[in-house]
Amino acid sequence: MLVDNADISPLIDAQLVDQVRFTPRAEYAFRHPMIRTVAYESQLKSDRAQLHRRLAAAIESRGAGDENAALIAEHLEAAGDLHRAFTWQMRAGAWATFRDIAAARTSWQRAIQVADRLPDDDPDRMSMRIEPRSLLCTSAFRAGGSGADTGFDELRELCTAARDERSLAIGMAGWVIAQEMKGNLRDASRLAGELVELLESVGDSTLTVALLPQAMIGKHETAEMAEILRLAQYLIYLAEGDPTKGNLVTESPLSVAVVLRGLARGCLGIPGWRDDIRQAVDMVRSSSAMGLAGTVWFAYILTIPNGLLMADATADRDTAEALAMAEQSGDDLALDLSRTARGVTLVYQHGPEPEAGLDLLAMIRERALNQRFSMTLLPITNICTARYKAQLGEIEGAIECSRAAAEELFGDGLSIWSAPTVAVLVESLLRRGSDADLREARAAIDQLAALPTDAGYVLHEIWLLRLETRLAQAHGDEAAYRHHRDRYWARAAELGFEGHMKWAEAMP
Repeated sequence: MLVDNADISPLIDAQLVDQVRFTPRAEYAFRHPMIRTVAYESQLKSDRAQLHRRLAAAIESRGAGDENAALIAEHLEAAGDLHRAFTWQMRAGAWATFRDIAAARTSWQRAIQVADRLPDDDPDRMSMRIEPRSLLCTSAFRAGGSGADTGFDELRELCTAARDERSLAIGMAGWVIAQEMKGNLRDASRLAGELVELLESVGDSTLTVALLPQAMIGKHETAEMAEILRLAQYLIYLAEGDPTKGNLVTESPLSVAVVLRGLARGCLGIPGWRDDIRQAVDMVRSSSAMGLAGTVWFAYILTIPNGLLMADATADRDTAEALAMAEQSGDDLALDLSRTARGVTLVYQHGPEPEAGLDLLAMIRERALNQRFSMTLLPITNICTARYKAQLGEIEGAIECSRAAAEELFGDGLSIWSAPTVAVLVESLLRRGSDADLREARAAIDQLAALPTDAGYVLHEIWLLRLETRLAQAHGDEAAYRHHRDRYWARAAELGFEGHMKWAEAMP
């Protein structure tokens, strides 16, 4: 407790309180919790309530109300002023959303407790019960890993009873991400479509900007790039150049839309994808750890393994910067995202630190399997592990790892990771080179080619050109080899895929 202009030396002499801080202002604490309890409970309830109100007013008058909003709310709740306590808890949550998500979620949980205490006939009770629950749902992925419990079912019941489509949409955005992080990719995609329809029904442009990133992420793992491109273009139009518009869940929805538009354009062979990715990273460079980590993750986690970008000095700088900021923040999700992006970059650099990258990815794999991070990261850890085994000459291990990963992906249908996983398998089989291996490689290539994709989806096209080239080389068919090699190089250059250009140039 802080005390101004009060002589409390008698309390110190009586060993009831101790001075625990001397500067910049004196601060005192009860010597024992029991003493505080007796002092508190000995007051009349009306007196206590009045003191709590005075304390809340005094804290607010000192300024920095948002920073102290949770403390103000606690005093108002103790005073029995539930409506104002709720308002201050919600204010505390909003202030902490991009500073300390755990603190924000604590404030929303306290707001729920306050709202649930209101009498049944309070006209604001239903809306007050819904609002913090919707925010808890939509932010659950930032705190709970792949096993996060959003509480969405309860929210849906409340929103249905109140006919509150807006709050239902907010909660559904979190449910989309929760399903994806648990590895339920088809469910996540379906829910993302429902979310888009719900946002169209609500008709609020700011809310649409806020929640379309979650809908697009729900379509990412299933490689629905035409729909992602459509949604990204729409969000960019609605944001009107404002990087903070709709920052309810994501610090900069516009940056997410720009980086996802870049990915979609790249996968669909549309020019401008590289500029989008660069613009998105620059847009969030001075934002929070989570804002930078998320954008850097999208910028490199797909593009480097798929040969769109090289793990060059720019990627090295961006991923190192994101990891350093995440480590300082203590945000678990920012750490996991930045560790993954950094790990992939180190593995693909062919520098002195591939083991450091694999160590980061092994940590991510363990966290995913323990439901502390997204199951969607397992494919990239499989790709990097199998690829590194092949580089070390551990061909048997590379084949075993990539074969299991490919079978799992094929069982789930089209995945954004299908092509690079099959590529590691095929090239490992060709290095071993038995007749059975060549037949298995042919079957894997055909299976990849048969996967249904969006029109113009060049990600599979470029990989298939590479794999046909390598298969022709393995069969000793010089004419077919040269034909496929030249087409592969020309297509890589036409698309501006730096990795594939370098890999094509390395072919004899």
